[in-house]
Amino acid sequence: MASGGIGANFDLIRKNWPEWLGRAPKKMIAGVPAHVDGRMIGIAERAGGRVVNRDRMWHYTEGIRNWYPIWKQHGIRILPGPSSMWFDATGRRFQPPNMPGFDTLSTLKAITNTGYDYTWFILTQKVIEREFTLSGSEQNPDLTGKSIKKVLKRVLPGAPEAVQAFVDHGEDFLVATTIRELVDKMNTLSEGPVLSAEHIREQMAARDREMDHTFTKDAQIAAIRNARTFTGDRLIRVAKPHKMLDRDNGPLIAIKLHIVSRKTLGGLQTNLNGQVLHEDGEVVPGLYAAGEAAGFGGGGLHGYRALEGTFLGGCLFTGKVVGEAIAKR
Repeated sequence: MASGGIGANFDLIRKNWPEWLGRAPKKMIAGVPAHVDGRMIGIAERAGGRVVNRDRMWHYTEGIRNWYPIWKQHGIRILPGPSSMWFDATGRRFQPPNMPGFDTLSTLKAITNTGYDYTWFILTQKVIEREFTLSGSEQNPDLTGKSIKKVLKRVLPGAPEAVQAFVDHGEDFLVATTIRELVDKMNTLSEGPVLSAEHIREQMAARDREMDHTFTKDAQIAAIRNARTFTGDRLIRVAKPHKMLDRDNGPLIAIKLHIVSRKTLGGLQTNLNGQVLHEDGEVVPGLYAAGEAAGFGGGGLHGYRALEGTFLGGCLFTGKVVGEAIAKR
């Protein structure tokens, strides 16, 4: 069995949501296709298989609705650089470590604690040109096509083509020349309290003032400067620090962010051959599980945290192990 996890089944996600992360989100978008619904895991469980670590899951906080969806409620994750300002649904700036690209689980808990399921990035044109990458093979044709020429275009002025398409067509993207105009547009998408342009402007102005100090007291600005000490990030990943409210760096851009479902870290418990186990530890005859359905290995290769690059390897390795075990029968 290699049917994936439960990422497209929001009811199952809510049912298994870990208590320590607070309330489960009422609204999410799907980072996986509709067939990744957990149905086969349930069938295997009814056949005697043991499901473990149900509350281990990995969802992202920087989800946007795909303007050209492939599946229902198709969500794309932004892989952000460190510069965007991040606000909750009430217009309050998140505090460290809840900054773009830092601590996903901490930020997810902070979001659920607000009582709302969405947040906002506010950034400038200079930030989106340098710092935005989108997840998904269809969003990165230069990488999937192994085109060095196209990859090198990322250092040229302007946002990457896939990112610009979201700016032009995405329903979560808003562009304006002033903060008041931007917040007025944000309020048209708000599902919570009316946002105050003055409150958001004050927070942005406070952040901008810290740009004048070498020994800044703003943790996010310090992180931006630190990231740029690495040559690779300075050249292609992190925008030069600048003041958000300076019109020379505009226009301003706001992005409504949703929680986007993704990885199921628990699953069917197996032995080292990938054979699914009963509650008593005995093998379920003829049933094997690999990949996400087996929690990327054995029923939970990861703890509550995971890392990009550790998912695919678990799928490939468990698939190899199961294939070899079946071939030896």
